[in-house]
Amino acid sequence: MPVITIINYMRIVFIGSGNTATVLGKLLKTAGHNIIGVYSKTHEHARALAVELNAQYVGDITTINKDAELYIIAVNDDMITTVANSLRLAGKTVVHTSGSVPATALKDISSEYGVLYPLQSLRRQAAHQPVIPFLIDGSTTTVKEQVRQLAQSISTIVEEADDDKRLKLHLAAVIVSNFTNHLYTLAEDFCLKEAIPFKALVPLIQEVAYRTAAYSPTAMQTGPAARGDMATIEKHIELLNSYPLLQKMYKGTTESILAFKEKL
Repeated sequence: MPVITIINYMRIVFIGSGNTATVLGKLLKTAGHNIIGVYSKTHEHARALAVELNAQYVGDITTINKDAELYIIAVNDDMITTVANSLRLAGKTVVHTSGSVPATALKDISSEYGVLYPLQSLRRQAAHQPVIPFLIDGSTTTVKEQVRQLAQSISTIVEEADDDKRLKLHLAAVIVSNFTNHLYTLAEDFCLKEAIPFKALVPLIQEVAYRTAAYSPTAMQTGPAARGDMATIEKHIELLNSYPLLQKMYKGTTESILAFKEKL
């Protein structure tokens, strides 16, 4: 017989109205949950998101609806403590969406607290919906199960992760996403200044990303450093004399590839 997943639809309040709140709010609403309130210090954004989610706009955090089962704090990491100092929701489940902030940052709001961390780059303007893995945690077994059910209502990839595991994955995410995008930025700048088409590189970017789903990046490393082609490396470094930041990045990454290769 097929396994039937029972979803307990929840009444949810969002604190925050940025990319994460918008994307998760839409997904949860589509999944059947009832978003009953949206608060943000950016009132204009909160109003707009409340309208989109058919929720109540909340202009003062102290007047948040207390009838929800779950409160999702989707704000910048450095604002979580500020929000926590402003809220008291005894008996209610409260979660934040950060990968780097401990779950205990919410312990003064309620004894029922946890984490719903989407391990994905979320943009409210995106034309497509990416796969969103969720890392979850909770102060009690009951909270963990509640957060797990919520995550499973909008994702097929849900894993329990404590503060340490979440922080390490957050660091790895910064490296593969933010750092990689910065390299794209430097390459794009180089292409613009040298009047060569950056768009010609897009198929290569897509292919390298595609391979990581099936193969270890270690096994797929190519390029002059991987094959010890010092003549090409020296040509590249000389070509980058007018681009000191990119040249420094090139040298450092080349040295890293060579050193890693030596360990294999």
